[in-house]
Amino acid sequence: MLRLSVLALTVSMSVAAFAAPQKNEPIQPIEPAVVTNQAKVELGKQLFFDPRLSKSGFISCNSCHNLSMGGSDNLPSSIGHNWQEGPINSPTVLNSSLNLAQFWDGRAADLKEQAGGPIANPMEMGFTHDLAVDVLASIPQYVQSFKEVYKADKITIDEVTDAIAEFEKTLVTPNAPFDKWLKGDEAALSADAKAGYKLFKDVGCTACHNGPAVGGNSFQKMGVVEAYETNNPAEGVAGLTGDDLDRFKFKVPTLRNVELTYPYFHDGAYWNLEEAVDVMARLQLGRKLEKEEIAQITVFLKSLTGEQPSFTMPILPPSTAATPRPQPFVK
Repeated sequence: MLRLSVLALTVSMSVAAFAAPQKNEPIQPIEPAVVTNQAKVELGKQLFFDPRLSKSGFISCNSCHNLSMGGSDNLPSSIGHNWQEGPINSPTVLNSSLNLAQFWDGRAADLKEQAGGPIANPMEMGFTHDLAVDVLASIPQYVQSFKEVYKADKITIDEVTDAIAEFEKTLVTPNAPFDKWLKGDEAALSADAKAGYKLFKDVGCTACHNGPAVGGNSFQKMGVVEAYETNNPAEGVAGLTGDDLDRFKFKVPTLRNVELTYPYFHDGAYWNLEEAVDVMARLQLGRKLEKEEIAQITVFLKSLTGEQPSFTMPILPPSTAATPRPQPFVK
């Protein structure tokens, strides 16, 4: 009995050791979303996919943050109302709830504030908040949904952006191979991925790319060792503060699902992940990496691709005779 007890204890300790998360790593696993109000999330999902929140009746949140394409649009800069060219690369919406602020320059404190920006931006969805609310108020099914979720008879933009934000909070991507390795599954990563992660730490990438999102939690200057050359006019945080010291200071992007969110950087100038690794090592860290080192870091970065959001596409309620008509060709 004693030998059996010792054997059982040994097996139990071995299993526990295997299941225990890795210690003292600068990156932590993504955890699945916890939904506390499913009705609000479902309403937010409808709004996220509804192009009637734009002046053209053609552009939705999903247009620039396509959930079939890593939560981005895979363009250097997005296409806005009347085919206007956007000023900056569209960040992924996946895991965006983990960011310390929203937009490249952090001008929105949270997802709720961010959700209202594109609707009223003449270069993006080209509408106004009042007109967007008028559209929703003309659709009985939306009126009923807002009443059930928010216990109010009148729809406001505050409720619209709140619902969108609640849906976006569910767009996390857990169970990446790297997360499984963090939690103790040694077989989840290849030898090259492990070597790439060691290099990623050794050369200093984790100084900025750390935490569950592998970024998104600080603002850093683009071009610390060498200047970054670009024709993109975006100034980063300096565009808000007017301080030249903040020029080219941007929110560090998440590296979660980075193999899906090309092209890279705020100007979308680089389409290949290997090129992006090389540029960042030289400009930010002063390191000229060998081709094999770049390849190994790239393999590691691809291990950060997690389970993509999966859900039934929303069926949007139909417009009525009272719904304002879209204006796709009006500037």
